[in-house]
Amino acid sequence: MSKAFDVLIVGSGAAGLTAALNLAEHRKVAVIAKGAMAESATNWAQGGIAAVLEEGDTFEAHVNDTMIAGAGLNDREVVDHVVGKAPAAIARLAELGVPFATDGDALHLTREGGHSHRRIVHVADATGRAVQKALETAAAKQPNITLIPDMVAIDLITGRHATDFSTSGHVHGLYAYNRAKKRVETLTGRATLLASGGAGRAYLFSTAPRGATGDGIAMAWRAGCRVSNMEFMQFHPTCLYNLDVKNFLITEAVRGEGGRLVNPRTGHRFMAGYDDRGELAPRDIVARAIDNEIKRDGLDYVWLDISHREPDFVKAHFPNIHERLLGLGIDITSAPIPVVPAQHYTCGGVVVDLAGRTDARGLYAAGEVTQSGLHGANRLASNSLLECLVFGETAARDIITRWDELAPAPPIRTWDESRVTDSDEEVVIHQIWGEIRRFMWNFVGIVRTTKRLERAKRRIDMIRQEVAEYYRHFRVTPDLIELRNLVEVSDLIIRSALSRHESRGLHFTLDHPEALPEPDDTMLVP
Repeated sequence: MSKAFDVLIVGSGAAGLTAALNLAEHRKVAVIAKGAMAESATNWAQGGIAAVLEEGDTFEAHVNDTMIAGAGLNDREVVDHVVGKAPAAIARLAELGVPFATDGDALHLTREGGHSHRRIVHVADATGRAVQKALETAAAKQPNITLIPDMVAIDLITGRHATDFSTSGHVHGLYAYNRAKKRVETLTGRATLLASGGAGRAYLFSTAPRGATGDGIAMAWRAGCRVSNMEFMQFHPTCLYNLDVKNFLITEAVRGEGGRLVNPRTGHRFMAGYDDRGELAPRDIVARAIDNEIKRDGLDYVWLDISHREPDFVKAHFPNIHERLLGLGIDITSAPIPVVPAQHYTCGGVVVDLAGRTDARGLYAAGEVTQSGLHGANRLASNSLLECLVFGETAARDIITRWDELAPAPPIRTWDESRVTDSDEEVVIHQIWGEIRRFMWNFVGIVRTTKRLERAKRRIDMIRQEVAEYYRHFRVTPDLIELRNLVEVSDLIIRSALSRHESRGLHFTLDHPEALPEPDDTMLVP
């Protein structure tokens, strides 16, 4: 089964839908989602979007905050580009109907860790859900946009998949598994945009959605694209600690509005002992501080307490968190929240330029799947949705501008299943997945050592052989596709971490606790 479009977009979050809306005036676009269209990281985002909108704030201040959080690894040109386009991106979302919180006639701006001003626009504590809904509604109205749920991308199509084999690295689309029809389909286009999110599910504890298995990063790597800075895995400091409810994030804005981190054993606020900015320090510092308190005192969690604020204020600013935790027996207007760090964001990824172009001709990428140069060694809070909006639009405009340079897809060979059978060992997939997530958490987590990383490398090398053998013998399934990609991205994370002999941003190693004088990107070349 083969389908042809002008442009293929892998991922239905803010980056993918923004690109689709900008392309739809000119081209026929297909947006594929692994599950339902709304099952994106965007839909999970609680906090907001950073933009210079407050009197007294400046683009320079936002740029400086981003560069400081990024520990010197940001690309200044990219940071200027994204920060400068932020107010216009917010305005476009408002035009699409995103009901941003207001204070009188002006947008209500909150503040988050690492920001020197109030510059976070939000929709209470469910900004991502509102953005996702508005973009998805707009895309559904566009006749040139085809939304295709339940399609699991397997691999990018290049010249080697053509009927007339070539060594061309030009990307002509992708093979994808149709969940409903249980078959592999061939999707072709002149341009392909990866907007598939990060690789958080390589870790045991993560706030990322179930589908965040690094698919776009792994596919681009296999297609010959460089991958950079994969060691910089951001751990959100405050994920709800609850043995029954997994992966519920407590937004950064709780600390921005006065939330205090408290050691439950001593009853003392502890962040002042780690950083002068206290609870408003960047996420890497806060996550390491919480990790240290937990390990030093043998705790299961620390407390995040905003009960000193007026109850009406707390309910108005954090209605979803308040309601969800009430159902778990925690009233955040009168009691603290038990929290632990959890993997939250992938700062590294596929290398792209200022237009979202990758190393492979015809292949673009936007959002968390990329290493654009915006985040450096640590993402500043609420710059992530902003990156999706700006690069989604930028990549779309570049595709339109360069359309005549993008080659039509040649005849492509169909997916060959003649030498494989249905698996009778599904338990193997789940066993290996669990093993990866545990050793990545224990050996490649918030605080690292060379010995732990080397142990992780030996394990991933062994698992790679097992998964490769399994993949050769059995028909693909969504779980097998994801496992294959998890092996790839876990290996990239470990290799990147082993190659960085310093501590910088999100990468902290006890063997090299100081930063080197000159910052340098980790660049992996296929």
